[in-house]
Amino acid sequence: MKKICLVSLGCAKNLVDSEMILAMFPLDRYALVNKPAEADLIIVNTCGFIGSAKKEAIDTILEMAEYPAKLAAVGCFVERNLDELKKAIPEVDLWVPLREYATLHKKIGALLGEDDLLPISPLRRVIATSAHTAYLRISDGCDNFCSFCAIPYIRGRMHSRPLDEIVEEAKMLKAQGVKEISLVSQDPMHYGKDFPHGTPRMSDLLRALDDLGFFAIRLLYLYPEEILDSDLELIRDSHSILPYFDVPIQSAADPVLKSMNRHGTVEDMRQLFHKIREMMPKAVLRTTLISGFPGETEEDHEATLSFMQEIRFDHLGDFPYSREEGTAAYGKKNQIPEATKKARHDEIMALQRKISYAQNESRIGDTMGGIVIGHDEIRNKYLLRTYWNAPDGIDGNLYFAASHPYQDGDIVTVKITKAFPYDLEGEVVEQ
Repeated sequence: MKKICLVSLGCAKNLVDSEMILAMFPLDRYALVNKPAEADLIIVNTCGFIGSAKKEAIDTILEMAEYPAKLAAVGCFVERNLDELKKAIPEVDLWVPLREYATLHKKIGALLGEDDLLPISPLRRVIATSAHTAYLRISDGCDNFCSFCAIPYIRGRMHSRPLDEIVEEAKMLKAQGVKEISLVSQDPMHYGKDFPHGTPRMSDLLRALDDLGFFAIRLLYLYPEEILDSDLELIRDSHSILPYFDVPIQSAADPVLKSMNRHGTVEDMRQLFHKIREMMPKAVLRTTLISGFPGETEEDHEATLSFMQEIRFDHLGDFPYSREEGTAAYGKKNQIPEATKKARHDEIMALQRKISYAQNESRIGDTMGGIVIGHDEIRNKYLLRTYWNAPDGIDGNLYFAASHPYQDGDIVTVKITKAFPYDLEGEVVEQ
């Protein structure tokens, strides 16, 4: 029985690819292992989004090349830099870009000398998250062409999956015991607009998924200008769609947004976030920023800090601008020095630490229902996933103590009793 080890890098959308790749191997004839030293084949699924991701991919490939196993590299970085990588890292036995995934099972099979691998299918996945949580990809590619982003050049133009296929996959996940799904896409609210008649749309998909009886459905990576009032009403009135809004804004200065080729304005975003809080006062707001985008002035940076103070995001991350070849921003004048990028990043994150702490303190006394996702042996407390924290490990943890044991996947309600800059702590509310 040959042993397969897969190292998945990058985002949740890449993880879904990795889960489908693992499902190529029939488990009655192959074993999936976590230790590369035990493997007959190592697959590295790469990310090529920004410079740090490329470095991580190269470092990981070179690390895996030290083991005696056959080595395959796949994914976004391979799609983007295939020829250069082949020349630079001859230790890799097989390179497979995204465009060749339809025949990935044949290429891997030839490398192993086997012909029993299954083609990639979204209806065959080995879930790599906890047993009760899974990602559900609803589309791939992107039509936005933000000037800093290489995704359209890596993943192509946006193409939505058929609604019936997504619902079938969701039912499959639920039958496997998944209680929470997170919908992922480069541009979720654009779903369906590429269909011949522009239907079905995201609202149709959300209603269909909401009827399936999941404990929780979460939306990730929403473009602010595409969230309609009707979408907010649907989320507010749904059975299972969480009031959790992950809306990357990248900047809160109109000149920078225009240079980024973002389609909305700061005032549009302001109205959206205030409307969300008016309709759902306990809603969670998460965003990401890019500090030091070409041409960003100190005035622009201060405008972003002021916007943070006004909106008070519950969760916020910032990435110093990464200059990516092939993107419109690569050749822009007025590139910002690295030291300035870092200083602005540090200032943003220092402010957000204060805001997050205050936001968390405001939740003391609230009750939250959620899914038990583990036990912290050091703290001797359980971890809970609620509508407050997404499953990607970015948002922080919610801890609770209990007088009797719980199992992963149990549904419990806690009352928040303590707040920290990025974490919450609570106690079980007995039912």
